[in-house]
Amino acid sequence: MNKPEPARYRTTNWKSYNEALKRRGSLQIWLDKDMVWLAPKAGRTGRPPVFSDAAIQFCLMVKVLFGLPLRQTTGMVSSILQMAGLDWPVPDFSPLSRRQKTITVEVSIRRAAGPLNLLVDSTGIKFLGDGEWLARKHGKHRRRQYRKVHLAMDTGSGDIVAVEFTSSREGDSPVLPDLLDQIAPD
Repeated sequence: MNKPEPARYRTTNWKSYNEALKRRGSLQIWLDKDMVWLAPKAGRTGRPPVFSDAAIQFCLMVKVLFGLPLRQTTGMVSSILQMAGLDWPVPDFSPLSRRQKTITVEVSIRRAAGPLNLLVDSTGIKFLGDGEWLARKHGKHRRRQYRKVHLAMDTGSGDIVAVEFTSSREGDSPVLPDLLDQIAPD
């Protein structure tokens, strides 16, 4: 049996093709120039916060989206503000660290168009017992204890959409309804 010939596509307009490839890697962030960046005067005793909750939330959103540590987040926010032509001060990592305890950052879940395809699997985590090196060197002293982490991943986006911790005896099938309950119906 002969294999069919693969389809060949020829690019005729290289300039627009190259521009389209460049646009795939572009990053656009919209900042409202009327945004309250500095905190208003509180009128209470003690040192008032310098930056507003919106400014801290913007910085923490950049931290979460790009998976950056706090010091690198301040550098990235500084460069974003510079590219936007804004001369606003950037919060240092200390106020970000303190105020991230009180401000919640919610990033909307990326969803691929169409039905949600889930990949469900589990893995074991040792939480009590001797370390691997100690067990090899001196033998097992006491029983190790494990827990299972069940994960549900969206195959379209690669995001983990549900997590459940169980005992080591639980399989994936009994935990599936609990994982599905964690996923928003829309």
